[in-house]
Amino acid sequence: MSESFHAPDASQPAPAPATTPGDGQSPHAPGVSVRHTRSKGEPRFPDGPKADPAGSHFERRIRSFQPRRSRVTAGQADALQRLWPKWGLDIDGQQVLDLAELFGNDHPVVLEIGFGMGEATAQMAAGDQSINILAVDVHTPGQGNLLNLADQNGLSNVRVGNGDAIILLREMLPPDSLDGLRVYFPDPWPKKRHHKRRLIQPEFLSLAATRLKPGAIVHCATDWEPYAEQMLEVLTAHPDFENTQDDGGFAPRPDYRPLTRFEGQGLDKGHVVNDLLFRRVER
Repeated sequence: MSESFHAPDASQPAPAPATTPGDGQSPHAPGVSVRHTRSKGEPRFPDGPKADPAGSHFERRIRSFQPRRSRVTAGQADALQRLWPKWGLDIDGQQVLDLAELFGNDHPVVLEIGFGMGEATAQMAAGDQSINILAVDVHTPGQGNLLNLADQNGLSNVRVGNGDAIILLREMLPPDSLDGLRVYFPDPWPKKRHHKRRLIQPEFLSLAATRLKPGAIVHCATDWEPYAEQMLEVLTAHPDFENTQDDGGFAPRPDYRPLTRFEGQGLDKGHVVNDLLFRRVER
């Protein structure tokens, strides 16, 4: 990731308030992980993302993601408390979103599924503020970090979704409402018995196609070569999408997708990263 982009260093977390969010008495030092003893049923972040926003409203199906439980720093917790009511979205499946209302403008909206700690998302949002990014993940520290980055860099074109992207697509987004879809470095589920958990499947693409405008770009990237080959095969076979590459293969990394620090380390080790750029065709 470019050093010119202002992002908090993991070794120097952002300043935090004098007390732990949700606890008006316990002081803590900036950057110290939040460990607040909650009573049973007390939410982790009263004004932040819900633990299970969709609850039991929808069927339990095979999930393409696995929630990661890790510590939230004081800076991330502060961002979740302060900014979630403003820029956060719990994916509960109970309403159809008005994206112009959500972002406060009618700019094109790109959905990003799985953003990790959010550094690349924030950099792409800063690189083109005429595009709104609806970024979805289930990783609480990453949600807090992306909110913190958006706040520190004045990025009003980012909204952070918490929950299952399938429910978002199926229940909460209107037809032809998205101008793009980005899926960068999804869990490859490398064991053969887990391949059914991979996100890029024909059923997922059929659902996504109903929410993408004609001409919208689906951009995937992975450093797991067998998954890249499967993505290419599935996207090529789907009638709603066409490859933007004349040779029908992988695409060069577009300039707008930043080379992250972790990706660079992988490339240094000889890993191969493949990008795929497919266009939603006219019906």
